[in-house]
Amino acid sequence: MEVDIAPQFGAELKDGFKSVNAWVSGGIAWLDDVQQFYRERSAIEKEYSAKLSALAKKYLDKKSRKSSSLSVGDTPTVTPGSLESASMTTWGVQLTTLESRASEHDQFATALITNLADPLKAVAARYEELRKLHADYAAKLEKEREATYSDLRKMKGKYDSSCQEVENRRKKTESAFDHGKQKARIAFEQQQGEMRNVKACALINTPRIEMYYHEYVPELLDSLQDLSETRVTKLNSLWSLAATLETQTLTRSTDLVKHLSAEVPRNNPLLDSMMFVRHNAGGFQEPADFQFEPSPVWLDDGTIATDEAATVFLRNVLTKSKASMTEHRRELDKKRREVENARKVRQNIRDGKDKRDEVEVVRAIFGLQEGMHEVERQKVSAEVEVSTITSVVGDLSLGARNHNFKGQTFKIPTNCDLCGDRIWGLSAKGFDCRDCGYTCHSKCEMKVPADCPGEQSKEEKKKLKDERQKSAHTAPPPANGHSAAGDMPRLGRSDTVNSMNTLSSGYSATAQRSISGGMSPTAEEPAPPVPTENKPTPAAASKPKRNRIVAPPPAQYIKDDGDLPPLSASKPAESLEQKGRMMYAYQQGSDGELTVSDGLDVTILEPDDGSGWMKVRAGVKEGLVPAAYVEILPMTPPLSNRPDSTYSASSASLAGSVSTAGKKKGPAVAPKRGAKKLKYVEALYEYTAQSDAEHSMFEGEKFVLINADTGDGWADVEKDGQVKSVPANYIQQV
Repeated sequence: MEVDIAPQFGAELKDGFKSVNAWVSGGIAWLDDVQQFYRERSAIEKEYSAKLSALAKKYLDKKSRKSSSLSVGDTPTVTPGSLESASMTTWGVQLTTLESRASEHDQFATALITNLADPLKAVAARYEELRKLHADYAAKLEKEREATYSDLRKMKGKYDSSCQEVENRRKKTESAFDHGKQKARIAFEQQQGEMRNVKACALINTPRIEMYYHEYVPELLDSLQDLSETRVTKLNSLWSLAATLETQTLTRSTDLVKHLSAEVPRNNPLLDSMMFVRHNAGGFQEPADFQFEPSPVWLDDGTIATDEAATVFLRNVLTKSKASMTEHRRELDKKRREVENARKVRQNIRDGKDKRDEVEVVRAIFGLQEGMHEVERQKVSAEVEVSTITSVVGDLSLGARNHNFKGQTFKIPTNCDLCGDRIWGLSAKGFDCRDCGYTCHSKCEMKVPADCPGEQSKEEKKKLKDERQKSAHTAPPPANGHSAAGDMPRLGRSDTVNSMNTLSSGYSATAQRSISGGMSPTAEEPAPPVPTENKPTPAAASKPKRNRIVAPPPAQYIKDDGDLPPLSASKPAESLEQKGRMMYAYQQGSDGELTVSDGLDVTILEPDDGSGWMKVRAGVKEGLVPAAYVEILPMTPPLSNRPDSTYSASSASLAGSVSTAGKKKGPAVAPKRGAKKLKYVEALYEYTAQSDAEHSMFEGEKFVLINADTGDGWADVEKDGQVKSVPANYIQQV
């Protein structure tokens, strides 16, 4: 900034020495703040330099410890010596650059002290000394001015006295007589001369005051102005030096960073990979091909069986594998295109053409690759299956008439057309052919021959069903000598006692329909009762406890033998006593109930009639106990005309084991706890009773529901005052 007219303190401020002196003194004192600033800035730069240096040293030490491992791995086959990977070298350049920058900051900190703070301190001291000289000179001038004023005041008093004396001499001259008039006049004239001399002295000293205000003080003020401006000029030169020092420091640091920036692109990622490979390349041994290992308990070789049953299985596997292989190929092509498109997006991001987040794109690529790998694995598996099977038995899928199977949950009792067994339970899924009606287990699907006759009518499907069921139960054992489930003889209901007794869940004593016949005396002992952790609470006693024993549909397991003798009429049913054993202890809760201990044998007087309670006798005491607490022990009555069965677990069979005619009711004070409102069911299909413990029914017929199906396939219903069993799948609640 340029000033048109340079101001002068002497001309502008006149007698403003005090204010000018104070202003100049403040400017000189401010130099101390400036030099303190540079000292503190130097301390910061020193500290920063020390921290940078310590940081670089710390990571140089870490680098020296990890350099070999990061360059060639932990177990190289060739030692690298002093060589480092390109990344390690570049990292070393960064750390040494940081050390150099720390050194630059240290030098800059030193320069701030020696070139700025110390000179400022010296300049401020010298300027303050000059200012003090100006102040001393101003004090001297002021003293001289006061002395001049004192002399002038004295001259004025002397002048006034001289003037008064002249006046007195004049008056004496006027009053003097003739002989003294001359003498008085001479005295008057002499006094006038004296007065003029005093006046001349006063006038001579007056210019000295003017020089103080017009020469001496203005010159002093101008000198102070020059001192202040010299201070500012010197400060500017030091500030310029500070900027130059910092610029030089930054320039050198910039050069260091530029050198580092030039080193980074030289770190080609391939160099690290190449060094690692060269120092870790070793002999690779191809793993041996997988060889079939026979089981230690079944000596066999590695050849695939090609008998008739095996060929059927291989044909089905081949057909499925070929179909899935085509589908997997199409899906794999689609997945590959998706991966390629994602990789193009990532490349565009690297090229700066796309602003999306590269990390998210890489995550998406991994997800797509994972899906592609899964499809490719499935495709390879299908290809291996196809090539392996065709290399052994050829392309068996040619000319095969595969069934049009569809997954199915059978709501009515249905048998597998391959093995002849029941497709168990409501939720047990199997398959049926939509063309010919062939039904099978899920486990039997791959064993079904590919001989579908094509789409059939309802009557033809029924005819084929009968033929397949007969074939399933009369088929000879396979050639390898191992019997399959479908090759077993058809079982009657009484033939399943021993097999059902081996179930891990045990069998329920209520499964014995005593009205039609008891267990054979040679039957195995019943399975132990349910563990105590399943012990029901008294609050749950309204629901009878049953072990889950699944029974086949009634029509499938009827013995054709008619040689079972009828129930002896000479021995009335009342003479039979049904025994039970307490699975849990029960404490009497009200009148009419009975307190019993765990494991106590009791005699069942009145079975559960649907209320969840039964009347028993323990010793000489009688009373009600929860039916769920009692394990029904098997009976051995004379054989009846109804075959044995462990599949039926209905409580109706137990109710029939004791004559209902002589049935006693419990005491009036013993409420039938858990009694519910009557429920009704309707027959979905026609059914013909196979024994006296079962009801016959026609479609649409209604019954009172006593016990619903608890997993055994049977339900207890009441008709005409009689409680008997019907297939649970044949009825629905209304």
